[in-house]
Amino acid sequence: MITKNIVVVPWQPEWLRSFEKIRDTLLPELKGLILTIEHVGSTSVPGLAAKPIIDIDIVIEDQQGLPAVKEALARLGYQHVGDLGIRGREAFKYSNKLELMEHHLYVCVQGSSELKRHLALREHLKAHPEDRDRYARVKYAAAARHPTDIDAYLEEKTPIILEIYQKSGLNTTA
Repeated sequence: MITKNIVVVPWQPEWLRSFEKIRDTLLPELKGLILTIEHVGSTSVPGLAAKPIIDIDIVIEDQQGLPAVKEALARLGYQHVGDLGIRGREAFKYSNKLELMEHHLYVCVQGSSELKRHLALREHLKAHPEDRDRYARVKYAAAARHPTDIDAYLEEKTPIILEIYQKSGLNTTA
């Protein structure tokens, strides 16, 4: 799940279709267990440069729903790897899904801080092309400076992300 080589590329329309294909693979097994499946992250924002990895949040009503979702995802070949240090987001890994675009899969409780951040960032960048383009420039520069250091890449992006959270009215200390 750790990105070893950071490559940022221009936005590709097929990313939306790739998300839909992954979602459609997940839905039959998750029907009745979840509220929705959200395409989040940079690939979900038309026109935004991104690492070509789809970020997906499966949204559940409450924490009690997690065990059943974990079981369903296990039947689909996903392994639960915990929250990876981010409260409110449970991560899942996979292997041998060559028919699907590379993706990061998370389960979030509705209303959780992490889900709110993902959705606020996506919606803000969709609605504000000037911030979208500025964010893309930051990402290109960070990837060029830190092509093999994901932590440094993420750290360099943090100030603009926090700025967008503030513009969206989110409390960034949570």
